[in-house]
Amino acid sequence: MKNTLFALALVLFISCDNEKKTEEDIDYTAKNEADIQAYVEENNLTAVRSNSGLYYVIEEEGTGTQAVANSNVTVAYKGYFLNGAVFDQSDAEGITIGLNQVIAGWTEGIAYFKEGGSGILLVPAHLGYGSRDYNGIPGGSVLVFEVTLISVN
Repeated sequence: MKNTLFALALVLFISCDNEKKTEEDIDYTAKNEADIQAYVEENNLTAVRSNSGLYYVIEEEGTGTQAVANSNVTVAYKGYFLNGAVFDQSDAEGITIGLNQVIAGWTEGIAYFKEGGSGILLVPAHLGYGSRDYNGIPGGSVLVFEVTLISVN
């Protein structure tokens, strides 16, 4: 009887452990791609897809210096999910940060803008926070950022 209970508990533990690994190891790339394409279509956006899978919309090109991947920049932004729920935003003066200190979607995306430029970045999970939850952002989330590049410092 003891061995039967032990075996049953072991099977239950192993099956729960396998389910957990499956959930954590989900590849969100295809799902994010489909979700972003649907969002772009529903919102009538003219978005460009980069080779990495980042989508971006340049609303205002800007006329100043263009950012590069290691630039220190001041950016005003609003970050939200595809359902419109805001998870973060700066004030109008923006934040100053190095593009080598942010998610890959920002490092790549902000470099498409010149000072004074603005637009939208649609960041799939693999260029954001990946498949694990992070500071209130559910794993596998597509992140949408409205950005204005105030300055390249």
